[in-house]
Amino acid sequence: MLPDQVQLNLTLRLCWFPIMKRKHPELSDRYDAFSQELKERIRSAQVRAALSVNRELVSLYWGIGRDILTRQQSEGWGAKVVDRLAHDLLRAFPGMTGFGARNLKYMRAFAEAYPDQQFVQQVVAQLPWGHSVRILEMVKAPLELMCRR
Repeated sequence: MLPDQVQLNLTLRLCWFPIMKRKHPELSDRYDAFSQELKERIRSAQVRAALSVNRELVSLYWGIGRDILTRQQSEGWGAKVVDRLAHDLLRAFPGMTGFGARNLKYMRAFAEAYPDQQFVQQVVAQLPWGHSVRILEMVKAPLELMCRR
């Protein structure tokens, strides 16, 4: 036999269970539509935010690449400046990725391939950074092959 408190608790749960499971028909349709609308708004905002972040990131990377190009030309800096810059940036922003020497070289190549900032902002920034890097690699390889001939 169960203790009286356990028996009472079990009896209350069994009695209330069907009541708690019932839905209010007039609330259900309106609630489901409202819930669906909120979910769509949230998803839409997430997509807009991701696209905005991507545009800003691509714009930042293009600006860094342009500045590296400009400084190398005006200051006469060699290719080693990119390695030093990567080291300094990684130390300044230890939790961030994307500022290694390899990516800085991609930024430089990106700015060199697309010198028009307006074109970058309107067209190229719509692509994720990884796609832009892949395009640079694909275009670079055929050009190198053509130059060897």
